[in-house]
Amino acid sequence: MDEREAAIRSAVERFDAAVVAKDAASLCTALAPGTRSELEDAEHKPCPEAVAGLGLPPAGAVDVVDVYGQEARVVGAGDTLFLSRFTGGWKVVAAGCRPEPGRPYRCAVKGG
Repeated sequence: MDEREAAIRSAVERFDAAVVAKDAASLCTALAPGTRSELEDAEHKPCPEAVAGLGLPPAGAVDVVDVYGQEARVVGAGDTLFLSRFTGGWKVVAAGCRPEPGRPYRCAVKGG
């Protein structure tokens, strides 16, 4: 495993721990800025309130990490997450994602 994949796995582990602990503040910190803004706009609430009501599933054990430059897809036993690299590290751009045959993933939280 290279440094990039290790950093991605670490970001997913932190996000997953926040999901399990229902730690809305940490979840918001782990979200990409555009994702956080889009969530707040869609829910008309600050991020901690908006994310608390999503009921995101824990990713669980990571099965696959696909890295494409500054973007990654992480498939866990319970969830698929999409991440992008920012100056402060890897951030979650989409979570609560389920594949749909012949279509893009459907995600509970996503941003631009």
